[in-house]
Amino acid sequence: MKLTDSVIRSFRVARTYRENSEKINCVDYCSNGENAISSSDDDCIVLYDIREGKPKRTLYSKKYGVDLIRYTHGDAQTVVYSSNKVDDTIRFLSLSDNKFIRYFQGHTARVIGLSMSPVDSTFISGSLDKTIRIWDLRSKNCQGLTYPKGKPVCSFDPEGLIFAAGVESQALKLYDLRAFDKGPFACFETRFNRVCDWTGVKFSNDGKQILISTNGGVICVLNAFSGSVLHTFSGYNNSKGIFLEACFTPDSQFAMIGSEDGRVHVWSTESGMKVAVLDGKHPGPINTLQFNPRYMTFASACTNMAFWLPCVDNL
Repeated sequence: MKLTDSVIRSFRVARTYRENSEKINCVDYCSNGENAISSSDDDCIVLYDIREGKPKRTLYSKKYGVDLIRYTHGDAQTVVYSSNKVDDTIRFLSLSDNKFIRYFQGHTARVIGLSMSPVDSTFISGSLDKTIRIWDLRSKNCQGLTYPKGKPVCSFDPEGLIFAAGVESQALKLYDLRAFDKGPFACFETRFNRVCDWTGVKFSNDGKQILISTNGGVICVLNAFSGSVLHTFSGYNNSKGIFLEACFTPDSQFAMIGSEDGRVHVWSTESGMKVAVLDGKHPGPINTLQFNPRYMTFASACTNMAFWLPCVDNL
């Protein structure tokens, strides 16, 4: 089935799980789409089996807390995650035996950006200490360091050759991973009409677009080559200025974000028109939203986790 406007509008919540007592702060799918993982403010890491459509295990990080969490490249049995207690170390965890493999130390403030390379064992982290660090899973030592200024949110491009850093909520800097020490090779100034902080940056899977999310009730899509603003999307609820994660669909044709009223808003990246507002019946704001990279399903989360499927009977 191909994603179209009508398919997007047909999505309904298939399963809702209430495994957490506090906000789910991050969700990630493994590359084959068969597993998902969530982290939450109650120090829980919940593993979900997508084929079975249910949670299969819960791990705990009570000492360190858990904030951003990412599957490692090509491996559904290991993750890296940032902490929100004790220190700002990034931890490399084996899910099979719940043991730490390695610690990545260096940041001196909260990590607000974490992105795995789609092609190898490299990952990058952006922190409130105003640095972006480059790491390799095979070594505890930082492989590279850059100072982009401000609060850097960051992400790899789909080929793992370039990474983007959104800095000071006003500029997007692009770096060549092989020559990052020479500074960014491109810098795009992007200012919104309203005062807001950038909370995330993501490339589309085709590498042609970059999605910037903010805490100000507006997101925008840029041309990844020229930096020009293709679309600005608003009209969803975020009156309190909280973190709401936005994402592309895997085919790069749609951008979507949750809202504080528990609904999901979806726009066409081609036309710029809103194509759907989906009611997830979330009791709180949808903090995190991720579309499955392989299967026709996506996850949205507040304190509850919801998995969505298209309703083929309506097509």
